[in-house]
Amino acid sequence: MYVVGEIDIEKYHVVSDRIRTSEVIITDERIAHIQKRHPNDYERYSRYMEDIVKNPQYILEANKPNTAVLLKEYRNDDERIQLILRLAIEEDPQGYKNSVITFLRIEKKRFERYLRTKKILYKSE
Repeated sequence: MYVVGEIDIEKYHVVSDRIRTSEVIITDERIAHIQKRHPNDYERYSRYMEDIVKNPQYILEANKPNTAVLLKEYRNDDERIQLILRLAIEEDPQGYKNSVITFLRIEKKRFERYLRTKKILYKSE
């Protein structure tokens, strides 16, 4: 388990008002999943992970409870990143943390399609 960073709980209240902790982690199992399903994305883009959870450009509604789809575009690098974050809520077992489910680079078309078709819960200024 590795600490990715911290979230601003107030910002993430759009997903759940019962968030237990601000700490975000990623497990070895999730890193292996990302490396298998999205080759080279973890190695090339993990440097963005802390910034995305701390300062998401968009928080979109996910298809699972207490989960957020985070999107961020880095125009200087011409990169768009998607991160799925499971939030630890008060009802979860003691010790659960907010955790990265998956993380990948996405194409501009997919980024724009998500903004058109998914419910936007939060947009940065």
